[in-house]
Amino acid sequence: MVVPELRPWRAAGPHAGRTAGAVRPRLARAARAVAPQFARVTRPKTWQYTAGAATAGLALAAGVVTAVGPWDSMGQRTAERDRAVAMEHAGGADHGRGPGGSGTASGAPRPAPSAGAVLTGLGGTAGGAPDGVDAGPGGTALADALGPLLDDPALGTRRAASVVDLTTGERLYGLDADTPLTPASTTKIATAVAALTALGPDHRLTTRTALEADTGELVLVGGGDPTLTAREDDGGTSRSGRAGSGEGPASPRTPAGSGEGPASLRTLAEKTAAALKERDVRKVTLSYDTTLYAGTEKHPIGVNENLADVTALMADEARTDDSTSGPAPRVPDPAAEAARTFAGFLERHGINASPPGPSKATDRADTLATVSSPPLSALVEWMLTDSDNDIAEALARHTALATGERAGFDGVSAAVPDRLEQLGLPVRGTRFHDGSGLDRTDRITADLLTALLAKAADPARPELRPVLSGLPVAGFTGTLAGRYTEGGAGLVRAKTGTLTGVNTLAGTLVTADGRLLGFAFLASGTTDAWSAQAALDRAATTLVSCGCA
Repeated sequence: MVVPELRPWRAAGPHAGRTAGAVRPRLARAARAVAPQFARVTRPKTWQYTAGAATAGLALAAGVVTAVGPWDSMGQRTAERDRAVAMEHAGGADHGRGPGGSGTASGAPRPAPSAGAVLTGLGGTAGGAPDGVDAGPGGTALADALGPLLDDPALGTRRAASVVDLTTGERLYGLDADTPLTPASTTKIATAVAALTALGPDHRLTTRTALEADTGELVLVGGGDPTLTAREDDGGTSRSGRAGSGEGPASPRTPAGSGEGPASLRTLAEKTAAALKERDVRKVTLSYDTTLYAGTEKHPIGVNENLADVTALMADEARTDDSTSGPAPRVPDPAAEAARTFAGFLERHGINASPPGPSKATDRADTLATVSSPPLSALVEWMLTDSDNDIAEALARHTALATGERAGFDGVSAAVPDRLEQLGLPVRGTRFHDGSGLDRTDRITADLLTALLAKAADPARPELRPVLSGLPVAGFTGTLAGRYTEGGAGLVRAKTGTLTGVNTLAGTLVTADGRLLGFAFLASGTTDAWSAQAALDRAATTLVSCGCA
């Protein structure tokens, strides 16, 4: 089970009622074969995030900050830009930590830590360090600094660690680094790399409606988009709350500067109704198609507020309240609920729809309308920043489809390590039973986690850059927003992992002497989640400040 780090969520009943209407061909629904299809994979776009700095602590230009990292109307990019600007002045804001919380430090104020150091690493590292970032030789100093911290009893009975120099890929420190342990939500780093490799950063998840010419049946076809929303005028701007795996505050879900939010079920209904009226159709038998996915919809953890049943059709992650992320009660049948909601939207546009039931669209059906998710690069960032389990499970299934596997848990178990192995990553001993890391039988090594980060930092792999830009930034966003108040804020970018008895942390940081490192810490058998979390944070902060790499 996930360690609860929750706030009360307002419960509400399901937001759509059943629609009375005509009852027509039910037999066709059951008779159709199950042949999953998925949207075509578009060619990856090649881009490079760049960041110039005279030193690792020098502020980046505001334009560069805008071009990199997750969005946040509360906001990650805003906070990073403000801190970067603060570094350009002799004094600086202390963000309310001065006397009386005035925002001004007493005496000679110290500038706020710059996000430039973290963002510099997004310009590409392997094969040559960007300006201001040096390769680190490693040595006993690093072991001397980290060893006592990782011996902390708060880290339980088993722990593993790996630290690598991202400019060279060289491992600087290892503690049982090749021992597979339970990774918890750091699994999402592997899911992200596998999905981006299999599908490309521009791939989108499409939900559509199809009309069967022979029966007049209208089929709502799920495209495996967990970010599909039924909320009015959502556009992503209201999406805030707590992280998807119960690990802290999360970010709103709108890519900065794009004005692009989740696909809208309301928009799909409007477009579908218009297409039906063009055909002089005012009454339909409504069905829904979830056959893109295969196997059981239940995650091995069972019914759990950290994720919905894994289905190819859902709206607002099947939440029964107005939350947009984090633990929340979920409807028992997400696809049926989404279809009932869709029927209500059709009614508003003058189309009478029957109560929906399961079916499968045939190859003969005419597509009437489509809506698509933001690109995969954005979904990866959302997943990592918010630790969103529903997105993680969806991306894992799409990876299975793109790899030629069935889109179920078994297919994920085969597809994710296969994709990572193709990248030359050390997958021996690893086990992936899901995409989110909620399955306690998952196993990942510290070596694999740091190898994933190094691969994402490789300038030859620009399609993997969202893996770095999506990582929460210490003291700013996602699952790290409330952490690193005593050091490391703005300098550590990492994915957290929390299950009962398991605490993990993996990400990137820039040291005091400007060296860009990737790190992974895994601890099992912990008894106090808060103490274990603090111990991991101390280890990362030590890497930032010790200059021992």
